[in-house]
Amino acid sequence: MEKIVIIGANSFQNPIILKAKEMGYETHVFAWKSGDIGEKTADYFYPISIVEKEKILEQCKKIKPKAIVSIASDLAVSTVNYLASKLNLIANKPENSKICTNKYEMRKAFKTANIIVPKFIKVESDEIVNIDEFKMPIIVKPTDRSGSRGITLVKQKEDLQDAINYAIESSFEKKAIVEEFICGDEYSCECISYRGKHIFLTTTKKFTTGLPNFIETGHIQPSGLSKKQEECVKREVFKALDALKIENGPSHSEFKIDNEGNVNIIEVGARMGGDCIGSDLVKISTGYDFLKLTIDVSLGKEPILEKSYEPHIAMIKFIFNKEEIDKLEKIKEKFPNSIYYISQISDLNHEIVDSSSRYGYYILQCKDLKEIKEIEELKGEQ
Repeated sequence: MEKIVIIGANSFQNPIILKAKEMGYETHVFAWKSGDIGEKTADYFYPISIVEKEKILEQCKKIKPKAIVSIASDLAVSTVNYLASKLNLIANKPENSKICTNKYEMRKAFKTANIIVPKFIKVESDEIVNIDEFKMPIIVKPTDRSGSRGITLVKQKEDLQDAINYAIESSFEKKAIVEEFICGDEYSCECISYRGKHIFLTTTKKFTTGLPNFIETGHIQPSGLSKKQEECVKREVFKALDALKIENGPSHSEFKIDNEGNVNIIEVGARMGGDCIGSDLVKISTGYDFLKLTIDVSLGKEPILEKSYEPHIAMIKFIFNKEEIDKLEKIKEKFPNSIYYISQISDLNHEIVDSSSRYGYYILQCKDLKEIKEIEELKGEQ
């Protein structure tokens, strides 16, 4: 049986493990041992951290896999690219990993490619920051984290240093990026690339908590953008993918559309969108099996867009309080056929500070916007 190595074992990585097995491949999964679901669903699990590239490479030389993949982790992107280069397998070039996982390096690459970027600077610990030429508000982020970790919107200069300290504490490399805030509704674009050719799949509308940390509360596909708007999005996103030298595999490009209709690229992940955007929502809304397309590319096969699922409106909602749990119970009662998946719900005994600390989620597949509206109008117990 042919073998596939998968980097990461958490619940957002598990769909690619299950898909590889469904396609007839033997799965070899690497991750720090922490009781994640992928430890159980993998054919073979190796308790090695995803950042320990040389240890994983040593095992891979014995496994002799046909492909290396990971779908929902920026941290895993570098490891996938490194291993693939050493084993002569398909991925992106390892020297491009940093610009795909570091927000400051990404901004520099966009600027070099004449892609519109806000004013930005990198900040290290104890560095004196001059933002006199910046327009307020300002957003501060760790240079190398995802999942809304360490993000703060700053409206007053006196709050800047606390925001920088928070971002640096959250950063692996202990650095932050400070940039002018881009106004407008937030979306993402989901694509698959093969040998430098980019294939547009769909766009996603994002909903967040807003100030100050912008934690995602949900996503919906289709996004509601017009065909004309999506053509503009494709042009800008494809330019961004080229600027980052993303040639193979899935990508998740976050952007905003401002009041003038301009597409402003926020950041790009050389991976599927997390929060089940790539693993589930794309299949529900388009009929395309994004997981299979990703595995095909990693095997060196050109991806073929074939609908394997009847398209619906796809929505994921994250749980932040008891009222939302009560609302889910009403959805189960009144719209049982619309429920695609319900995650495990944790106890409501901790503060939600980023995406990883949300209490759980559920995914809906609805036949039309009317049904979505009826579900949205349901109220949980007060």
